[in-house]
Amino acid sequence: MTTEPRLLVSIATYNEAGNLERLIGEIHKFAPGADVLVVDDNSPDGTGKIADGLAAADPRIRVIHRPGKLGLGTATLTAMRYAIEHDYDLLQNMDADFSHPPRYLPGILAGMDKHDVMIGSRYVAGGATENWPLKRRILSQGVNFLVRFLLRMPVKDASGAYRCYRVSKLRETRLDLVRSRGYSFQQEILFRCHKAGARLGEYPILFENRRSGSSKVNGKEAVRSISMIILLGVRNFLGFERPTRALVTS
Repeated sequence: MTTEPRLLVSIATYNEAGNLERLIGEIHKFAPGADVLVVDDNSPDGTGKIADGLAAADPRIRVIHRPGKLGLGTATLTAMRYAIEHDYDLLQNMDADFSHPPRYLPGILAGMDKHDVMIGSRYVAGGATENWPLKRRILSQGVNFLVRFLLRMPVKDASGAYRCYRVSKLRETRLDLVRSRGYSFQQEILFRCHKAGARLGEYPILFENRRSGSSKVNGKEAVRSISMIILLGVRNFLGFERPTRALVTS
């Protein structure tokens, strides 16, 4: 008899009161056995209290409260360390705003049979973005080209957060080396997994506009993140970033 892998779905939240309950309901529609971890950055709109109420009613839901807006990168690292410490097999990360539709979860999870990281990808055949302005499409494609050139990763979409990670591979990944805290985090963590020998795969998704709330995108942070990617890429190009694995302790 085959045992289902223990799956943790992580959601980083800041002012997502209008989305959270419906999102978790849809996650459990497509992955009923999943535990859901909400990492809330002290949302002023009460998202953390909503999460606590949902957790009190459903043992599959866990909540971590952080003291302030510490960013998506550190929230994802918190979820990764939680998954490692609690012996999950798979960690599925997704945004809280419905831009990552839960209906794609079965396809992404199925890809984990042959991969260590599965990306919900906008840029493989069958993937797309919905109602994006030309400027945003050009910027996104440009960043991904830069990542492929400098970081030498065989993926089309290195910047999306809709991903599943094999937790045993995260144990081998040098999470302590991750410098990025903003939007470059997605590229860097994928790069660190790649350096640890992770097999990368992509599954096509339609990236949808958020259903409620406001975007957290900030132009200054975007520039800072692109600078970080270039720095990491140059280091890799010059051979300073070598294949490396963390010490795995039993």
